Amino acid sequence: MSKVILLNGSAHQHGCTATALDEMTKVFNEEGILTELIQVGSKAIRGCVACGYCAKNGKCVFDDDLVNEVAPKFEAADGLVVGSPVYYASPNGTIISFMDRLFYSTSFSKQMKVGAAVVSCRRGGNTASFDVLNKYFTISGMPVAPSTYWNQVHGFTAEDVKKDLEGLQTMRNLARNMSFMIKAFAEAKKNGDYPEMESGVWTNFSDGK
Repeated sequence: MSKVILLNGSAHQHGCTATALDEMTKVFNEEGILTELIQVGSKAIRGCVACGYCAKNGKCVFDDDLVNEVAPKFEAADGLVVGSPVYYASPNGTIISFMDRLFYSTSFSKQMKVGAAVVSCRRGGNTASFDVLNKYFTISGMPVAPSTYWNQVHGFTAEDVKKDLEGLQTMRNLARNMSFMIKAFAEAKKNGDYPEMESGVWTNFSDGK
């Protein structure tokens, strides 16, 4: 059975971001997609220090938190949803540190795993935050699931978000589209229809020209 991991980047376990992710989880359950919600935002997660340990050892040098624990779950999953509150028109620092280390330290192919970013804000900074999170997917060969609006909810509290009917509708449509993509890609993989990916060419201008 297909599975989606949902990351809650908010420090509030039952806050605005969680409310949006819960709305998606209901649809995934209806679609027969297994889910696992992982609370990230309340952890003390440091950023990547570019030490190169992961390239030699297959895991992050810091065993201080969730990154090495989530890595095999990410490898086995068919989709990843990353939710974050908006801090100064950007995802919060905890989820950024987590994503940097998770993506950089994992060498397995992420091709055709479906990605989706969800952001929560009181008023502004949503699309800028949405853009930042989507870049983890697009650099990794992960198709980005669409919805009927940008994947955002508005509110200062969880109760506010429950009043954002369009935002919740967007979450449900996002989960439906993501479920469809996961099932379609699974069928394509079974039939050997995945696209061929080239690798090995780096633009580095080592000759100085």
